[in-house]
Amino acid sequence: MYKEFFGLSEMPFNVTPDPKFLFLSPTHQDALAHLRYGIKEKKGFIVLTGEVGCGKTTLCRTLLGELDEQPQIETILILNPRISEQQLLFNILHELGEDVPEASHIDLTARLNGALLARIHAGKEIVMIIDEAQNLSFEVMEQLRLLSNLETHDQKLLQIILMGQPELNDRLREKRLRQFRQRVLVYYDLSALNRAETASYIQHRLTTAGSNGCPRFTWWAQWRIHRWTQGTPRLINNLCDKALLAAYIRDSEEIAFSDISRAIKDLKRLG
Repeated sequence: MYKEFFGLSEMPFNVTPDPKFLFLSPTHQDALAHLRYGIKEKKGFIVLTGEVGCGKTTLCRTLLGELDEQPQIETILILNPRISEQQLLFNILHELGEDVPEASHIDLTARLNGALLARIHAGKEIVMIIDEAQNLSFEVMEQLRLLSNLETHDQKLLQIILMGQPELNDRLREKRLRQFRQRVLVYYDLSALNRAETASYIQHRLTTAGSNGCPRFTWWAQWRIHRWTQGTPRLINNLCDKALLAAYIRDSEEIAFSDISRAIKDLKRLG
């Protein structure tokens, strides 16, 4: 509705994790660097945590895009962590393109070991990313730990990246997961954007969407956005989208403090 009014080529504040809109704040740059380092150095387990809406999924999509450009790397993406150990093995084999008949847990493990070894001998590397990892059961996490034992004399057969909310940190502190925790060699916790980064984030998304200086958020509007969202990208997107609509309705190219207040009221009404 407001896209044409502001002369934008696309909607700037969609909440879908489009890597094109990735804003690399210092904390996001560090997170991506940690992920790249863990994969390059074959560290085995990598853990990335952060609050809901802080940009983990967008980082994940960006990383996957980079890995897809490297022919020696095969990737596995697990989006539903609420699975059993058997389903985990099945999903990994399926993602690798293997035919998976009905088989016992032991047979699936042996089949997976063989599939991974064949790829390693062919010069491949396998990286598995599990999103929303705070929802993994203890049994599945124990299965992941056992999978991390699969190795040749000089490298792991499978590199595992766990992405999750802060609750994942609580899980890893559990006494029964101490062996798992000891295997995590690369860890990073994403922090929220500060006020200056929030302003840069908003401008980055507008520019990516084709803005040539219009619309413009006033200083007080940006202050109100950061105050209400606490620098969480997803909340910033939701709030800015509503604020642009408010400015469009009053036929203004400038987003003012009052537009942000009206947008906050709308979001609160939606729950």
